[in-house]
Amino acid sequence: MTTETKHKKDLNDEYIYKSEWSELFKNPQFIEELCEDILEPYIITKRWYGGKASALKYIELLDYFKIKDDNDLFYGLVLEVNFREAFVQNYFIPIALVTDQEFSQDDIIAKIRLNEKEGALVDATHLESFRKQIFEKILEGAKTKYKGLEFRRGRGCKDKEYISSRFLGAEQSNTSIIFNDNYILKIFRRIFTDQNPDYEINKYLTDKGVFKNTPKYSGSITLRFSDKNVITLALMQQLVPNEGDAWEYFLKQLKNIFKKLSEIHPDVSQLEPIGIFDKIDPSIIPEEIMKYCPMRFFEDIDQLAFRTAQMHVALGLERINTQFTPQIYSNDYSVWLKNRLIYQFENRVNLVENSLHKLDGYRLELAHEFLDRKKEIRKRLLDFDESKLKGERIRIHGDYHLGQVLVTDRDFYIIDFEGEPESTIRDRKVKQPPLKDVAGIFRSFNYAVYSTIFNSTEDFHYSKEDLFRFAEVLYSYMAAVFLRRYVKYVQAHNLSIGYKKEIKFVLNYCLLEKAVYELGYELNSRPRWAVIPLKGISKIINS
Repeated sequence: MTTETKHKKDLNDEYIYKSEWSELFKNPQFIEELCEDILEPYIITKRWYGGKASALKYIELLDYFKIKDDNDLFYGLVLEVNFREAFVQNYFIPIALVTDQEFSQDDIIAKIRLNEKEGALVDATHLESFRKQIFEKILEGAKTKYKGLEFRRGRGCKDKEYISSRFLGAEQSNTSIIFNDNYILKIFRRIFTDQNPDYEINKYLTDKGVFKNTPKYSGSITLRFSDKNVITLALMQQLVPNEGDAWEYFLKQLKNIFKKLSEIHPDVSQLEPIGIFDKIDPSIIPEEIMKYCPMRFFEDIDQLAFRTAQMHVALGLERINTQFTPQIYSNDYSVWLKNRLIYQFENRVNLVENSLHKLDGYRLELAHEFLDRKKEIRKRLLDFDESKLKGERIRIHGDYHLGQVLVTDRDFYIIDFEGEPESTIRDRKVKQPPLKDVAGIFRSFNYAVYSTIFNSTEDFHYSKEDLFRFAEVLYSYMAAVFLRRYVKYVQAHNLSIGYKKEIKFVLNYCLLEKAVYELGYELNSRPRWAVIPLKGISKIINS
C-alpha cells in the first residue's frame, strides 16, 4: 500500500494496541501502522530527513533493537525509506514511551494506548534517562544481547560517570548531545551499511596521535551484523572549547575589510588580482591591499593552511592499514571520477536549463555562458589523465569548508569528516587528491567574500560591479597566502601532491568540480546565490 492510497490518521488520533511496551514490536498491527501511518508525517518534518525534494513511496522497518537497563526500555529503529524515483535512504530513530511528561506536538511521534494505559511515542533523545543510559554504556564499552549492538569507549574519554547532558544548538542533519560538558555525541540520523567515514577518520587520527587539531575519538555506537555489514549509529568526541566556526569568524573580518575599503574609497579599478595559483608570503602583500586588510587576517589564513596541511600529512602517513595507505593515480580511479562527475554535470545542465526563469541580469548572463560552453566544460572534466600525475591519493576530509572548522584563540580545529552529503558512502571513502580539500576551502573563501557583499551591499558605497572586482582581488590574495603555506608544509613532510604543473592542473580540476557541485544546491535553495558558482565556473573556463 502506497502513501497515495492509504488513509492517514490525524496526528491527534490515538493508536490502540493490546500489548505491553516490552512486547509491542511483536504486534503485527503496530508494525503495519508504524510504517504506514505513524512515521511518515513525523519524519518529513524533521531537519535531518534528507528526502524532502523527492516523493516518498513507503517506509519499511528493516530492524529494531532494545536499549535497556534495569529501569528503562527504549527501542532503536532502522528504517528504509523508499522513494518513487526508485532509490532508498536509511534512517535511525531511537524511540521511547512516555506517560507522565509534557511534550510539544512537534516532538510527539504518535499518541498511543497500550493495554488501556495512555502515553506517547517520542524520540528518545529528548529524555535524559535515555541519554544517561547510552553514555554509561559507552563508558562501560558494553555489548548488548541484541546481535551486534556495540557501545565502545575511545581513548579520548577520561570521565568515569554521567553528570549531565544537553542538546547542542538547533536540530541539524544529525542530533548532537553534550555530555558532562566534556564530550559531544553525534547521533547519525541518515545511516549507511558501512562504517561512517567521520567515525573512521576521527578514530584513526586519534589512535595515530599525530594530528592534534581535531576532537579526540571518545566512543561510538555501532550495529554490527558481520565484519562487512556494519552501521555506525553514533560518534562521541571530546568537546573542543571554541568561539564558533571559521565561516562566521572570517565573515566578521571580511565585513570590517569592506567597511574600511568603503571609508577610504579608492578607485578599485586600479587593483589587480594575482594568479589563483600564485603563492605569496603575508609579509610581502602590497601596501595598497594592506590599507584595508589587517595583517592578522592573512595570518589567520596562513594558520588555517598550516592545520590543513598537518591534517593531510597525518592522513597520508599510514603504510599498514589499507583503508588509509596512500595510492597512486590509476585508470580505475579516472573511470570512477569521470563517470561520477559527468553524471553530476549533466544533472546541473538540466537544472540550469529548467531554472533560467529564476535568474536575471549577470546571473542569467553567466547561466547562458555555462550552457553555451557545456561541451567545453564536459571536455575539461573528461581530460583527467592519470598517466601524467605523479602525486598520491589519500583519505581526505571530502566536504571541507569554513563551516567544518572551529576557531579557538586564533587557532583552528577541523571537524565533521562525513564527506559530501550528495555522495554515496562508498564514494566518500575513495582516496582522492588532498588538493580537493584545498579547492573546498578556496571555494569557501570565495563564498565568504561574496556573502559579505550580498548581505551588506547597502553598507558599502560602491557599485556591485566594483564590489565584485575587489572581491576577486581579495580572494586571489587569500588563496595565494593559503597555498604558499600549504604546499611548503606538505612537500617538506613528504606528502606527494606533484610539482607546479600538476598542482595547477589538479587544483583547477577540483575547483571546477566543486563549483559544479555547488551549482545544484544554489539553484534548488537560493537562486540569487547561483552567481557564485557560475562565476567560479566562468573564471576557470576562461583562464
